[in-house]
Amino acid sequence: MAKELDGFKLEQRHGKARVRVGRVWRSSDQGGNRRHFLVEWKVNISLLSNCLPSYVRDDNSDIVATDTMKNTVYVKAKECQEQLSAEEFAILLGKHFTSFYPQVYTAIVKIVEKPWERVSVNGQPHEHGFKLGSEKHTAEAIVQKSGILQLTSGIEGLALLKTTQSGFEGFIRDKYTALPETRERMLATEVTASWRYSYDSVSSIPKKPLYLNERYLNVKQVLAETFFGPPKSGVYSASVQSTLFQMAKAVLSRFTDISSIQLKMPNIHFLPVNLSSKDNGEIVKFNDDVYLPTDEPHGSIEASLSRFWSKM
Repeated sequence: MAKELDGFKLEQRHGKARVRVGRVWRSSDQGGNRRHFLVEWKVNISLLSNCLPSYVRDDNSDIVATDTMKNTVYVKAKECQEQLSAEEFAILLGKHFTSFYPQVYTAIVKIVEKPWERVSVNGQPHEHGFKLGSEKHTAEAIVQKSGILQLTSGIEGLALLKTTQSGFEGFIRDKYTALPETRERMLATEVTASWRYSYDSVSSIPKKPLYLNERYLNVKQVLAETFFGPPKSGVYSASVQSTLFQMAKAVLSRFTDISSIQLKMPNIHFLPVNLSSKDNGEIVKFNDDVYLPTDEPHGSIEASLSRFWSKM
């Protein structure tokens, strides 16, 4: 909220960034086995509050110390006796800061979850063994004192590649164009996705345990399946733009509680390799088999898709 001060406009917020927390939950089955569940989160907190005196009168009496915010993350993680999603933890923290401190009217909590995955040994899931995966699960909850909520989930670093069923033709050609047209190329990208849920209040979030974790996994699966197509035949991609749109459309068509989605999909190039010399005209002749992988420079493609009623 902006404040008028002596002819100036002040907008302010403060918080704590990069608070790293690991949480383990343990459950026992009827056989006495104890299975462990692990999350590692990086938490960023930003508070919008009525603390104007700290800026203009050297009066810090309304400031929530950022060290207090850090400690709160660990206390609240300890209080969570049941396993929960990054989204649920972000909402929990947002509710705490906006209800516990009268001067705080909005809390913005962003969480990035490190992708620890349970390992299997001899075909059996290990009870307490984990390995680090690739793509990261992200979440952001903007919680107001009134209970109004904006909730966003996402994926960072979802690396996808297919070795065929991709082309690029019919683009503008001018004196600067050297790229040949093709109906056969490698298609590789690293997807960054974020989607906004239609829930508009804290009380409207489904009460099913780990519902938002399940939704995250389902969205990731739909994105990948749309990119690749059926296992035997695949699906042709006329451009990264076309594939991006189909992926975004598939998510909104499948999940009615998602109101909008944004996708960033760099075109990571695998360049055909042809090698020759003056003495040997064909050391290596490209035949859709030998490539030079490179990610600099790369094409940058991004777009968002939303329903007409979305407040994206």
